Amino acid sequence: MLPLPGFFETGIQMSNALELLKTRASPKAADLVPPGPNEAQLNEILTIAARVPDHGKMVPWRFIVHPHETRAPLVEKLIANFRAGKPNANDAEAEKQRLRFTNSPLIVTVVSKTSPNPKVPDIEQLLSAGAASMNLLNAAHALGFGANWLTGWAAFDKSSKELFGLADNEQIVGFIHIGTAKGEVFQRPRPDLSQIVSKR
Repeated sequence: MLPLPGFFETGIQMSNALELLKTRASPKAADLVPPGPNEAQLNEILTIAARVPDHGKMVPWRFIVHPHETRAPLVEKLIANFRAGKPNANDAEAEKQRLRFTNSPLIVTVVSKTSPNPKVPDIEQLLSAGAASMNLLNAAHALGFGANWLTGWAAFDKSSKELFGLADNEQIVGFIHIGTAKGEVFQRPRPDLSQIVSKR
């Protein structure tokens, strides 16, 4: 029997896709340097990020893009909020936060939005936002960029509600830092399947 047209090509594509998924890792945000994604690449990344399970078609997430060249005012407000909320923090701790939000070529804030729905529990809406974050990481990796999903105090501090323009039913689920990974990316040990998989 002759193979179906495109069979081998599809097999190669599938192999490449699996290799991408198997090799994705999270470089340190401090190790992400220019170049970051251009406008076309960013649009592709966000389009893929939005292609996730979404029970009820609620679109329970959105993205806030923070390019490096326009981020300085946001960072200054973040540091002011950090100092206000942590008055005992020293200058080194504040500077660490400043660098965390300054260095990456691009940061995408992923916001989860939960709305009352008798058929779609809040947890499903939150998990959909998590899936969007993971798709964003994979899409960036597929385009040759490094990406790191971080949270930290700014994701959960109440001051961020106003700073990021969040509604009462919204919360930050991650700051996705994107850029070109500098040097070799550390590969952390992955769990042994025998320890996390069971059959019943």
